[in-house]
Amino acid sequence: MTALLTVADMQVTIGPVTPLDGIGFTLDRGEILGLVGESGSGKSLTAMAIMGLLPLSGGRVSAGSIRFDGTELTSLGEDAYRQLRGKRIAFISQNPMTALDPLQTIGAQVDVIGTLHFGKSRAEARRRTLEVLTQLRIPEAAAICASYPHQLSGGMKQRIVIAMALAGEPDLIIADEPTTALDVTVQAQIIHLLAELVRERGMALLLITHDMGVVAQCCDRVAVLYAGRLAEAAAIDPLFAAPAHPYTQALIACIPRDDTRKGTLAGIPGTVPAVSAYPPGCRYHPRCPQAQDICRTTVPDSRPRPSGVVACHFPGPTNG
Repeated sequence: MTALLTVADMQVTIGPVTPLDGIGFTLDRGEILGLVGESGSGKSLTAMAIMGLLPLSGGRVSAGSIRFDGTELTSLGEDAYRQLRGKRIAFISQNPMTALDPLQTIGAQVDVIGTLHFGKSRAEARRRTLEVLTQLRIPEAAAICASYPHQLSGGMKQRIVIAMALAGEPDLIIADEPTTALDVTVQAQIIHLLAELVRERGMALLLITHDMGVVAQCCDRVAVLYAGRLAEAAAIDPLFAAPAHPYTQALIACIPRDDTRKGTLAGIPGTVPAVSAYPPGCRYHPRCPQAQDICRTTVPDSRPRPSGVVACHFPGPTNG
């Protein structure tokens, strides 16, 4: 069966630089794919490419393919893209505080999905908004509709952003670090809610995060990005049991555990390189303790693994 979303060898160019190169993964209905990596790895830019929202100043998909339900998105015109955004492909931003218009009530901001994409009257759109808010277990939905964003908590704002995404009955939701601005308890509630909605509605969820703990909690598969390239992609259980790429191993080592002694939590030395300073060969080699001469000069090909792929010259379940 054809995947709902297929990204194949995608390359993104913005002006004179190429921040993404050779990105590839698939996503099926009813599935949650975690897109992970440190800040600067290319996660949000990948989402913008899928949404057709790359920077206007020279941003473009310069190679590869993005297919959504059989439609090639890289050749889609802006009018056709607008028909997809908000309806079949929805986006949840990482900061609910800035995602909502402070000058409009919550009801007005959710209502617009019904009027724009479904041609409903204002009264019909409001009834639909109340239904969606109720489905998300938001208490006193009518009172919330009459409220302005500044009158709501951060957790409630994020639920409203999720409601706006669900109002279009999308097939795919892209959630860009949707719990970053929330406290730990609310984070868990939001992640649980998203996972529950995917299972109930048969949607697909692309969950962008830097938190491997969140990935382990709710994802079916994971794609690991580093400096604009795919490092590893695999099903969740095999990846955590035997990560093949040194970068994946390092990310998993950063997860605190119950038996972690104070002062012993691992970190990854160095930082993700800037787009203008990507090193030759494997882009992780300056930070990799196992790098060899070939890593410094030659880009590793993506090799098939039993549960996915890995782009490393010396992959292994433990890699030392």
